[in-house]
Amino acid sequence: MTVEQGALLDAARKGDRDACARILEENQRLVWAIVRRYTGRGVEAEDLFQLGCIGFLKAIKGYDPAYGTQFSTYAVPKIAGEIRRFLRDDGAVKVSRTVKEQAARIYLEAETLREQLKREPTVTELAAATGLTPEEIAAAETATASVSSLQAENEDGLTLETTLGDEGMEDRVLEHLALREAVARLPERERTVILLRYYKGYTQQRAAQVVGVSQVQISRIERRAVERLRKELRDSM
Repeated sequence: MTVEQGALLDAARKGDRDACARILEENQRLVWAIVRRYTGRGVEAEDLFQLGCIGFLKAIKGYDPAYGTQFSTYAVPKIAGEIRRFLRDDGAVKVSRTVKEQAARIYLEAETLREQLKREPTVTELAAATGLTPEEIAAAETATASVSSLQAENEDGLTLETTLGDEGMEDRVLEHLALREAVARLPERERTVILLRYYKGYTQQRAAQVVGVSQVQISRIERRAVERLRKELRDSM
C-alpha cells in the first residue's frame, strides 16, 4: 500500500465520505472477484455487488493497521461474509431454523455469562446455561460462524486457514469458503474439537478439559479432523 493509499484509507476510516467513495471505486474489481463466486444462486449479480460493497465499507470501519495484515486481506472475508449472510438468511445456504434458534440462545447466554464472569465462558458453562450439549453448541456455532473465523488465531497462534493450507493459501481464501460446511459434516467429537481449538481459540490442554479426554487424545482427534477437512477441500477444488 502506498503512502497515498494509506492516507486515503485513514481518512475513510474516520468518516470522510469522499474518501470512502474513492477507495470503494478503486477496489471494485476486488468486490466483483468475490461476487463472481456466488453468481448462479438465484440472486442478481448487481444485488450481490451491492452487498459486497456493504461488506467492504464495514471492512474500512473495522480495519486497524496494527493488525499487521494488508487491508485487502482483511476486507476479503468481510465482503464474502456479507454476501454469504444474505444467501444463508435468504435460504440459499441451508441452516435449519432449529440451529439458528440454538445459535441465538447460545449468543444471548454467552453475553450474560461474559457480564457475570468478566471473561469468555467455556463450552461447559454454555452447555449448563443453555441446556444444550457441547456437540450441539459446536454444531450451531460452526454452522452460523462467519468467514472471518478462518483467519482467527487460537492461543497457539494458529488459524484454521493456515493449518489446512499450504503455500499460497491466502491467495486462495475464496476457494475455501466451503470450509464452514465441511466442518459441519465432521463427526460430532471432531467437530467439537475443531470448534474449541479454532473457533474458541483453546489450547489442546483446555480443549481436553472440556471434552474430558487427555491432551494426547485431543491431538489425535484434531489431526484426524484436519486431514478429513483437507481431503474435502481438495475434492471440492
